[in-house]
Amino acid sequence: MNKFFAFSSLACLSLFALQTAAQPKPGTLPLKRVRLYETGVAYFERSGVVTHAARLPVPDGHLDDALKSLVVLSVDGKTKLSGIHFPSRVSAELSREVAGIQGGDRQSTTMESLLASLVGASVELKIGAASLKGRLMSVLPEQTTDLTRCALDAQKKQACQKIPSAVFLTDTGELRRIPLADIGFVKPLDPTRVARLRAASAALGNVGGAGEKGIEISAPKGGALSLGYIAEAPVWRSTYRLILGDTRSVLQGWALIHNDTDEAWKQVKLELVNGQPDSFLFPLAAPRYARRQLVTPDESLSTVPQLLKGTTDSQWGDEVGEAFGAGGLGLTGVGAGGGGRGEGIGLGSVGTVGHGAGVGDSQSSVLDVGNLAAVATQEGVEAGAQFTYAMAGTTDLAARTSALLPFVQRDVQAIRIALFSSPGASARSAVRLQNESGQTLPAGTLAVFSDGGLAGESAIQRLKPKEVQFISFGLDLDISVELENQAPARDETRYVSLQGRSLREHFVRHRKESYRVENRSGAPRTAYLGLSVVENASVQGADRMDFDSRQRRAHAVFAVPARSAKVRTLQIDEGLSRSTPVTRLTSRSLRATASSKAVPESQRKVLLDAAASLHQAEIRTGASGKRKRELDTLNSDARRLREHARALGGKNNGEMVKRLLSVEDKIRTTRARIAALEAETTEKRNRAELILRRLPAR
Repeated sequence: MNKFFAFSSLACLSLFALQTAAQPKPGTLPLKRVRLYETGVAYFERSGVVTHAARLPVPDGHLDDALKSLVVLSVDGKTKLSGIHFPSRVSAELSREVAGIQGGDRQSTTMESLLASLVGASVELKIGAASLKGRLMSVLPEQTTDLTRCALDAQKKQACQKIPSAVFLTDTGELRRIPLADIGFVKPLDPTRVARLRAASAALGNVGGAGEKGIEISAPKGGALSLGYIAEAPVWRSTYRLILGDTRSVLQGWALIHNDTDEAWKQVKLELVNGQPDSFLFPLAAPRYARRQLVTPDESLSTVPQLLKGTTDSQWGDEVGEAFGAGGLGLTGVGAGGGGRGEGIGLGSVGTVGHGAGVGDSQSSVLDVGNLAAVATQEGVEAGAQFTYAMAGTTDLAARTSALLPFVQRDVQAIRIALFSSPGASARSAVRLQNESGQTLPAGTLAVFSDGGLAGESAIQRLKPKEVQFISFGLDLDISVELENQAPARDETRYVSLQGRSLREHFVRHRKESYRVENRSGAPRTAYLGLSVVENASVQGADRMDFDSRQRRAHAVFAVPARSAKVRTLQIDEGLSRSTPVTRLTSRSLRATASSKAVPESQRKVLLDAAASLHQAEIRTGASGKRKRELDTLNSDARRLREHARALGGKNNGEMVKRLLSVEDKIRTTRARIAALEAETTEKRNRAELILRRLPAR
C-alpha cells in the first residue's frame, strides 16, 4: 500500500540556472493513470523506480496546477525526497527588463533594440572577414545618427541617406563608428549577458503558456515512486444509443475523450468521473514581488552632479521633481472555484392541463388521499458526490487526438410509449427508460434505434441507478387523446386549522374527466397522459398510473388495441388546502365549512360558535350601515335648515332655529350610536377569532 513520504527538508526550489553538467539527466516517469473530470481538469498519475531523480514533463500552462496539487507517494514507505525543483517562470516583461531589451513586445524586438541592450558590454563583432573585440558604447538610430551613405539613383544623381550606426571602443583603445548593416554578427563575451538573453528569448517564445516546464523530483537514494497532479483538460462527454426490441432493449454508452497534451498515452489506465469537485486557478510558479513605497529625502538630491552636463546659467529655471514609486505586479484574487460544469441537455418541459389545484390551492399536508409519486420506481442513490467509471483494460491514445470509448452496455427496461403533455396535444414518440446498470449515467445525447433503423434523437439527463426518465424522440401521428367530458369539481372539507391569523381548510376535490383515446395504427399502443394533479391524490379508471420523478408529474396509462377508439373515465381525488384571512371570514362561509360531515365534531362546534359571533358582528355592521345612511340624511337636512335661516335673516326664524336644533340633537345621537355599533362589531369579531383559536394549529 502506498504511503506518504516522511519528507526530509522537503522544499519547492525555484531554479534560475540550469543543472550542472556533472549531474545525470533525470528520467521521465511513465504515465500510468489518467482520471478525467467534468469540471475541466484531469488527474495524471505516474509511477516507476527512480535512481536519483524523476522528471515530470508538465506543459508550462499547467505548471501552476501541478505545483498546487502535486502529491508524491512512496511505494515501500522508505524513499526520501530532498526537493522538488522547477525552472522559474519569468514573464516576458521581466525578462526584457533584466536583459535590457527596449520595446514592449516581440514585434518591437529588432536587431537594433537587441544591440541597444548590450551597450557597455564586452562583445565581439564580425565585420566582413574581420572581427573586433571591445565594448559597445552606443547604438544610434536613423533619427539621431550623423552617419550617411550615398549612392546613385536611377537618374544617375547622388542620393544620401542617414543609416543607423554603433559606436564601438576596441580593446586597443580605438573609437570606431560602424554602420549596423555592416555588422555580420554580435557575440556577447559576458556569460551573464548571454544567460539573460537566453532567458528573455525563452520567455518571449513562450507567450500563451506554450512550451514545457520539467519538474524534477530529487530522491538521492532512489526507490519506487508514485506521484500525481491535476492539470487542465478537456471535459469528457457522453453519448448514448438505445436499441429497442420486443422483449429486450440495449443501452450503449460512449465516452468522448481528448488527449490535448504533447505526450502519447500508452497503456494508460483511464477513469472517467461523473461529479463536480471544486477546482480553481491560482498563480504559484512565477516569482512575485511586493511593492514598497519610495521615500525620498526632504532635500532634493541627485545621483548626477549638477554641473556634469552644463553650466549654472544653462540650468536656470529648471525644476527638480520628486519621484514616488507606485504600481505593482498586483496579485489579486483567485477567481471563483467550485460547482463545475457537467453537461445538462434541456429538452423543455411539457405543459399541464388546466384542471386540478386552483389559484390559492395547494397540496394538503394533513390529509392522506394517496401518493402518486409512490408508483414511480425508487429513485437512484449514490455513495458520495462522485461516480467513477473505470475503463476496461488500458488505453492507447496518440498526442493531440481524440477517441470515442464504450463505458456501458446493458440490457435495460425501455418501454416505447406515446406521451401526451395534455389532452388534444400531439403525441410524442417516447420511451420510459429505467437505469438498471447499477451506475449513474451522466447526461448526454441519445440516438434511439428501432425496427432496423433510426427512430429519433434526444438526450438523457443525469440518471441515477433505478431512476426512471420519460424521453421523447419524435412525433406519433397515429394516436390521439381528446377530452370528452369534464364534470364540475366538488370540494369536501375534512379538516380545519388556524395558522397565524388565517383559517386553513383541508379538503378533497372530487372530479371526473372522460377522454376519447383512439389508436389508428395497426399495432397496439401505450398512451401516457400527463395529469395536472398534486402528488397527494388518487386516480381511478386508468390501466395503471406512472410518475415522472424528474418532472414531478403523474401520468395515466392507457393500453390501446390496434385500430380502436374508446372513452376512458378517470375519477380523481386530490388532497388540497387553502387559507383565508380571519378578517375575510363570514358566518355563512364558516357554516358552509361546518356543514361537511367529514369535519371532526370538535372542529365543527368551534366553527359554528365562531359563526354565531360573526353573525352578531354582521348584524351590527348592517345596523351601523343603516345609521350611517340616516346620518347622511340628517346632515343634509341640517345644511338645508341653515341655508333657510340665513335667507330669513332675523325675521320669523324662531321656528326654523328650533327645527335646526332638533336635527343637530339627532345627529349627535346617531353618531354616538354608530360609534357604539362599531365597537360592538369589533368586539364580536375579536371574540370569533378567540373562538377559532381552539382549532388545531397545523
